[in-house]
Order: sequence, then structure tokens, then C-alpha cells
Amino acid sequence: MPHALLIKFPGTNCDLETSRALEAAGFSAEVLPVAHLEPTSLDRAKLIVFSGGFSYGDYVMSGRIAQLITKHKLGERLKQFVADGGYVLGICNGFQILTQLDLLPRGSLIHNNTGRFICRWAPLKKNGNTSPFLKALPDNFELPVAHAEGRFVGESGDAEKYIKDGHAALLYGKDINGSSAQIAGLQDDTGRVFGLMPHPERFIAKNTHYDPDWNGAEQGWGYYLFKGVAEAIAA
Repeated sequence: MPHALLIKFPGTNCDLETSRALEAAGFSAEVLPVAHLEPTSLDRAKLIVFSGGFSYGDYVMSGRIAQLITKHKLGERLKQFVADGGYVLGICNGFQILTQLDLLPRGSLIHNNTGRFICRWAPLKKNGNTSPFLKALPDNFELPVAHAEGRFVGESGDAEKYIKDGHAALLYGKDINGSSAQIAGLQDDTGRVFGLMPHPERFIAKNTHYDPDWNGAEQGWGYYLFKGVAEAIAA
């Protein structure tokens, strides 16, 4: 059974439901307060997870302080973890943290173009089929989103490049927040580092769909994201 380590910062609030989702998909899961984080904490893990929430109150900018603390505590250990074949997942605030840890293609997540927090379900579509996190999902599906700073922006031409080269593995099915090229998730060159704004942990069971008669699959779509990476690790 692969082991997942969830790093919890002050203000992280989606760690427990993400932990339960991981266990449902076949992981053993451990939530570790960042105060106890040290380089050896990663030794047992196959997957490191940065969960959603408002780390350190999102002061300065979303995920910035969490990025600085992670870098201070782990140094280059997280990059070595990936180089050694490890997987890293960032969800919402975790995605914001990953974009600042230099583990994903360059870019930022800033305030939605409406200037408002949005909490709704979003249509999504896969861009290619190279992500182990998405391989068990259909080409089109939906997940909940809940963010104020989820609009992806990059340098001129970056978004289009990420669409073409597959780094933008997940796209919104329609414009919900002004993201460049409707990018909802990014992956690194290996596909083992993946960040996304939607919340897969909030749609594990089919009865949590807004439509009580939803029957699109045996489980909620979020379950298949975690199941896909569990199967990739086991392969």
C-alpha cells in the first residue's frame, strides 16, 4: 500500500477529507503538521500532498509563507524526492504553493477576474493523456472549485505553450475565473508533480454530487484521480 504524506500548515483545512479520499483509493495516509516536518519525513512516502485551505491566512500572497517554510525545512529534499521517482500533488492552495516551489512550469495564480471568491462546480477536460493523476478519468468530467485566487497567468505565450506541450494537463470546460487558456492544472515534465485548482477530495462518493440522480460512474470523479495515481505508483 503506497504511503501519502500530507503536509499541514496553519490554515490548511482540506487535509482530513483529502486523507480520507487517499485511503479510499488505496493509500495509507499521514497528516503531518509542518512544525514536525524535516527532510527524513519524506523517506517513507510515495506521494507528498499539499492540501487546500488558506495557509498562514494567505497573508503576503496565497501560499507564499508556506512555500518559504517548506523551502527552509526541506531545502532540496523535495526536488530530490521527485528526482527519485516520487509523486507530488497540490490542490487549490497546494497548487498555489507548488507554483512557487519551482516544481511546476512558471506561472502564478492570482485573483479571479471577477474579484470574487467562487464556490461552484466546474466542467473540466483533459489535455492529452500523459498525466498519471488523470489517466483513470474520462476526457470530460466535473469537480467542485472554491477559490478567490485561482486565475492562472504566465509570461506572454506561456499558457499557449503549455497547452501545446502538455504541461497544461487539465483545462476548464468554460471560462470560470479568467485563467489564461482556461488552464485548471499543470504538471511537470515527468507528470509526477501535478497541481490543480479544483477539489477532487470533495467528490469521492457519487451521492455528494449536486444532482441526487447523478449516475456517471460508480464513484465520484475525484476518487478516480486518487485511484489513478495509486495505480501508477504500484505499476
